[in-house]
Amino acid sequence: MPSPLHSHTISLTTAQAEKLRGLLKNRNFVFESKPYTLFAGHLDRLSIAVYEKGPKLLLQGRGIEDFITFTLEPEITGIALLGYDDVHSPEQFSPHFGIDESGKGDFLGPLVIAGVYVNEELAKHFRDSGIRDSKGIGSDKKIRELATLIRSSQAPIERIVISPLKYNELYKNFKNLNSLLAWGHARVLENLCERVPNCPRALSDKFANERVLQNALQEKGKKLQLDQRTKAESDYAVAAASIIAREGFIDWLEKEGNRLQILLPKGVSAKVKQTASTLLKQHGPLILPQIAKMHFKTTSEITS
Repeated sequence: MPSPLHSHTISLTTAQAEKLRGLLKNRNFVFESKPYTLFAGHLDRLSIAVYEKGPKLLLQGRGIEDFITFTLEPEITGIALLGYDDVHSPEQFSPHFGIDESGKGDFLGPLVIAGVYVNEELAKHFRDSGIRDSKGIGSDKKIRELATLIRSSQAPIERIVISPLKYNELYKNFKNLNSLLAWGHARVLENLCERVPNCPRALSDKFANERVLQNALQEKGKKLQLDQRTKAESDYAVAAASIIAREGFIDWLEKEGNRLQILLPKGVSAKVKQTASTLLKQHGPLILPQIAKMHFKTTSEITS
């Protein structure tokens, strides 16, 4: 039995967004102001926000399936997609590897790259279990719950955690983040190919020219059909990989934070800079390469 949706994202045209605005007014939705949105509102336990970029509709709360099935699809989009992804996106259910990373944009912490293999049975299990892109999951507890669920499925999984010390060493050699990412993705794919040697295809988010990753692959990986596309996280294998990667990232921050007796925050916020400055004062300059990605401009901001 599929888990009920608590969050769902759908792309709209500008005309569809305006049509939806009118429909929500007629249905007595309470509108509210939210940054970066064309409009946002709620009714009962269902919240709706249409973001400027896209436009993209984000549904959160209760009653999402009913809203999509009985309102959004028949009255706004005119296309029945919910529950028909195996018809509209059959490639999601064919055997393939999905690969994603976490920590790329965070000053503190490692770069973590993970890959997950799915076939039809595993992809449908992930779909029905509510596996989705980790970037839409704000709770570390939920990330760990979903990661445990993915592991219990017995899906083949590979993950590498590139500590800041190793990351900084690699970055000096590659002098380019995309090349470093390609190297990491290639290592994970090579390991997965050993686990599932007959897998024909791999999918990742597009982060560079396809040749950068293709050239980084070794003998086993070069046999794969390698697909890169934007928004690859909508694929169940890539979504599962994003959760496994995120778990590795938050686990590292927690473990190192406990060792240093300080909370290591995510991102590149003022709080992150303050934490890094505090550690510099407590432990001296040698601490920074152990916990941070030194090529970020944040480094010069806190050391100047």
